[in-house]
Amino acid sequence: MSTSDKERPPRQSSLLSRMIFSSRWLQLPLYLGLIAAQAVYAFHFWVELVHLLEAAFGSQTALQALINGIGYKADAAPTGLNETIIMLVVLALIDVVMISNLLIMVIVGGYETFVSRMYLEQHPDQPEWLSHVNASVLKVKLAMAIIGISSIHLLKTFINAANYDEKVLIWQTIIHIVFLLSAMAIAYTDKLLNETRAIGHEH
Repeated sequence: MSTSDKERPPRQSSLLSRMIFSSRWLQLPLYLGLIAAQAVYAFHFWVELVHLLEAAFGSQTALQALINGIGYKADAAPTGLNETIIMLVVLALIDVVMISNLLIMVIVGGYETFVSRMYLEQHPDQPEWLSHVNASVLKVKLAMAIIGISSIHLLKTFINAANYDEKVLIWQTIIHIVFLLSAMAIAYTDKLLNETRAIGHEH
């Protein structure tokens, strides 16, 4: 950069430029909506957990609610909790937690990247990944989170495989593999871009 460039005063952005840049705040209601969705997921988690605890103490109403919720079918209606039902309910709870984590990642990372800085550098609870988040990193982390959620769904299906058609099992497996390959492609593309930027800085 020449001396004249350093001495030149920064250009003032035009009214149109400022208006366009301010339009990023239109995303704020979207993130607030995701927070509301997070609250719904938290409520759903506690409803399922209460049903599980009630069923453990012999409540047939709670047991039937769990069976209907997980889509469990058997030749004879179970009279109490069994290992399969407990495992499917726990996996459903883990699924809710993972989707909730995905929501947090989108809300916090997306707001920080696309709307406004949060200035959480001195906050003791700042997530480790937020310190180096950008659109590329966020995309990779979202892809990995989706793979985790897909894995839980696939495991739930395999545990209850007797109640699913063979085509459903095959297609769920194929879709999971597609998610996995897509995430690998996104991560590899991000790696290539980072290497290109590093080479550009060296020159």
